[in-house]
Amino acid sequence: MIPVKVHKITFHPPSRSYAVILKEINEDRSLPVIVGSFEAQSIALAMENAESPRPLTHDLIGSLIQEIESKLIAVKITDLIDGVFYARMELKGKLIGKRSLDARPSDAIVVALRMSAPILVDEIVMEEVGIIEDVDHDLNKVSQSIQKHLENELLKAVEVEDYERAALLRDRIKEISD
Repeated sequence: MIPVKVHKITFHPPSRSYAVILKEINEDRSLPVIVGSFEAQSIALAMENAESPRPLTHDLIGSLIQEIESKLIAVKITDLIDGVFYARMELKGKLIGKRSLDARPSDAIVVALRMSAPILVDEIVMEEVGIIEDVDHDLNKVSQSIQKHLENELLKAVEVEDYERAALLRDRIKEISD
C-alpha cells in the first residue's frame, strides 16, 4: 500500500465534477478520485479543520469510533472496478478487535482527515490510473486516465465473452467521454 495525502480538489465546470488529488508522499505520482460536490465540500472542510455548529455525518462516524474506544488505523483505496473506486476503513479497538469496513472513498477520506489517520492506495490502483506529472493537471487528463483503464477492461471483457460486463463498461466510457 502506498501512503498518500490529499493534495487538492479540482473543479471542472463543464462536467460539474470534482477530482480529489491524492499525491503519493515523497514521490511524483498522484491519483485523481472523482467525487460529487457534497463530498468535495466535506473533504475541503476536513482539510481546513473547519468546525460546524452541528456534527456532520463524518463527525458522527468519528465520534462513534471514539465512543466504542476504537481507532481508525487507516483508510485504504483498494480497487478500481468499472471506473468506480472502492475503499476500506481499518478499525481497531478493545471491544471490536480488528475490523475492515467497506466505504466510499470520499467518505473514508473525510473521516481519515478528521481523525488524522493515514490514507493508503493499493499499488495496482496507482499503476492503473495514477498520473506521473505535475499534480496541477486539469480534469480532462483525469478523465483520460480513467477512460483508458475502462477501455482496457472492456477489451478483457470482450476477450472472455462477458458481454454483459462489456456493455456496462461501454456505457461507463460513454458517460466519461460525453
